[in-house]
Amino acid sequence: MSDNKRFIKDLAEAHRNATNCPPPKEVVRFFDRLLDLLFPQFSESRFTEEKTVQNRIDILKKELRLLLDKNTECMKSQEEGVVDEIFRKIPDIRSQLLLDIEAIYLGDPAAKTREEVVRSYPGFYAISAHRFAHYLLDLGIKLIPRIISENAHRRSGIDIHPGAEIGNFFCIDHGTGIVIGETTVIGSRVKIYQGVTLGGLSVKKEDARKKRHPTIKDNVVLYAGATILGGDTVIGEGSIIGGNVWLTKSVPPNSKIYYQARMTNTKGEGETDTITFK
Repeated sequence: MSDNKRFIKDLAEAHRNATNCPPPKEVVRFFDRLLDLLFPQFSESRFTEEKTVQNRIDILKKELRLLLDKNTECMKSQEEGVVDEIFRKIPDIRSQLLLDIEAIYLGDPAAKTREEVVRSYPGFYAISAHRFAHYLLDLGIKLIPRIISENAHRRSGIDIHPGAEIGNFFCIDHGTGIVIGETTVIGSRVKIYQGVTLGGLSVKKEDARKKRHPTIKDNVVLYAGATILGGDTVIGEGSIIGGNVWLTKSVPPNSKIYYQARMTNTKGEGETDTITFK
């Protein structure tokens, strides 16, 4: 058999053996249409009558059912009543997102209105995707949550694993380059700037079921470029972690951790000035 024929045979076999899954474009389309309904600032249409709102909900339920029917590698997707169970949670998710909008608006002096936050802030889109994806994953739905979160990653530059637990009133400022790992736990009223990494110290596959990512308690601020690693690392409540700080150990509540740089100027032979930047 020629190399080309063997290649064609291998591809055909791969297609025959592949499990069914919903195309990512369909998953993203469903999520964006759901967001359109929950926040009219996203929508090209206005659902001003209660019957049109209900009609859109019914359509979205049917769309979700079709997605779940294609998600055959996840048994939870096939359970009867799972769509209604998901949509019963939607009001709570929207309430959480309203708090996130308020957190971003109050946390960023550049935000002129809450509508601006909804329409244009990448952090809000990333948080919205996470709230919904996390609930699906928590419910036992697989694959679809990851598609939703990875689409948000591409659109916003913010990478939040759907497994991460995030409390209320969450503020992302700017956001580009943020990475929040699967087993991260974030409390309420936390503010994170661009380039922050909440990651794992170990990348061994056998550690997949362990808590590999840090815990961030309530009322913490993480400034740009901070890197916090490890499942045993806890940032105490009310702490401030400065830009470019690298942490692999816990800090107590109300700590202020900052990066200290030093620059040495040579004045002459044997003479130096040391300037410390704080």
